[in-house]
Amino acid sequence: MIRITDDLAVDDRAIEERFVRASGPGGQNVNKVATAVELRFDVASSSLPQEVKDRLIALAGTRVSADGILLIDSREHRTQTQNREAARARLIELLRRAARRPRKRKPTRPGKAARERRLQSKKQRSELKESRRGHGSE
Repeated sequence: MIRITDDLAVDDRAIEERFVRASGPGGQNVNKVATAVELRFDVASSSLPQEVKDRLIALAGTRVSADGILLIDSREHRTQTQNREAARARLIELLRRAARRPRKRKPTRPGKAARERRLQSKKQRSELKESRRGHGSE
C-alpha cells in the first residue's frame, strides 16, 4: 500500500510500470538498458473516492487517457531505480493535490471605495472618448 494521506492509500497492484529505453544522457548505456519508466495508474478502477477521482482527472488533464488511465513518464535520471522513484513521487504528489478539497468561495460584494474607483475610471474613459469626437462640422 502506498500512503497518500492519513486516511487515503492506494494499492501497489493498481500501479503498472513499464521500463523502456530512454533518450538523452547515458552514453553507451542508453542503447542497452531500459531506464525510462512509464507508470500507469488506472484511475477509473482504483479504490479512490469518486470526488478524488474527478479532481485527479481534472488535475492530470491530457495525461489521463479516454479509458481513465493516468500515464506518468519519467526519464530524467540515468538509473531505472531513480526514474521509478521519481515517477512514484509525482503520482503521490498528484494524488495529494487531488485529495485536498478546494475551499468553498464565499460570495462578497465590492466595498464603497472600490465602487467609487470603478465609477471614476469609467468617467475618465468616457471623457477621453468624448474629447476624441468632433463636435459637429463648424
